[in-house]
Amino acid sequence: MQAFNYTRAKSIDQAIATAAQATTAQQGAEIRFVAGGTTLLDLMKLDVEHPVQVVDINRLPLSSIESSAEGGLAIGALVRNADLANHPDVRARYPVLSQAILAGASGQIRNMATTSGNLLQRTRCVYFRDIHSACNKREPGSGCSALNGYHRNLAILGGSEHCIATNPSDMNVALTALDAVVSIQGPHGRRDVPVAEFFVLPGATPQRETVMEPGDLITGVRLPKPTGHAKSLYLKLRDRASYEFALASVAIVLALKDGRIQQVAMAMGGVGTRPWRSASAEQVLRGNAPSPDLFKRAADAFLASAQPQADNRFKVELARRCLIKAMSDVSTAA
Repeated sequence: MQAFNYTRAKSIDQAIATAAQATTAQQGAEIRFVAGGTTLLDLMKLDVEHPVQVVDINRLPLSSIESSAEGGLAIGALVRNADLANHPDVRARYPVLSQAILAGASGQIRNMATTSGNLLQRTRCVYFRDIHSACNKREPGSGCSALNGYHRNLAILGGSEHCIATNPSDMNVALTALDAVVSIQGPHGRRDVPVAEFFVLPGATPQRETVMEPGDLITGVRLPKPTGHAKSLYLKLRDRASYEFALASVAIVLALKDGRIQQVAMAMGGVGTRPWRSASAEQVLRGNAPSPDLFKRAADAFLASAQPQADNRFKVELARRCLIKAMSDVSTAA
């Protein structure tokens, strides 16, 4: 681990100003905000991350969960994953989010990890954490060891010749299905970004994973008012029952009216370089009566652009079955 400057911020403005000053003083320097630190500290110890300035934001007033004026929910950036998953409003009105969070990590990590930290955890593979291996995400232009190496658990959607690492989050998949909005404050002001636009594809710049700019701080996440009669579900398939990333997962929110699918939102984890949503698959479902054939056609539409590697081709069929199972279960419940 390299030496770094540490500041404990007392306000949002101070946190942003400290980050901006460090960036100005040393152009291109890595600045990191830290809360739970469940990913950042590990990567610093492994010499993967080398921030020159670490800003502790744990004392900022961003730990509340409140009903919004629009009838949705406003979640502070520092809300711990365990508190969010077990909040009465989340369990009652957004059960898919609670299920997704509880399917991730371990109880100890959920007690420390935050909403904003989960959004910003690095999209990664084993080579990203190994400083002796080529990784375009860690060292742009060095190559991607995963393409011809170990890639069994990596992405079949959204990859490029530069990176096929998979976004590891469960929470982010549920937020994508729920049409969450991420609130960001930075040196250039405040902005709200739909979660579907928050994550970016690797393309030729896999080191850039989100729309965040230097000095930007996530202040919270807003969930829209849920459809009153909608049902939701998070289904996760993995190699072992706990403390394991998804090989394929589905977050689905579905509402029936007069026996037909009126509204549906469906996102997948474990298969994409970002939480993956398919408008074409949702269009296949919308307005039709649930049936096995309909679910198969929707799953095929969802995975139509899949580009697996040699050792993760099984994920195409696994993801297809995961989708069909999730659609069947939630439509029965609805």
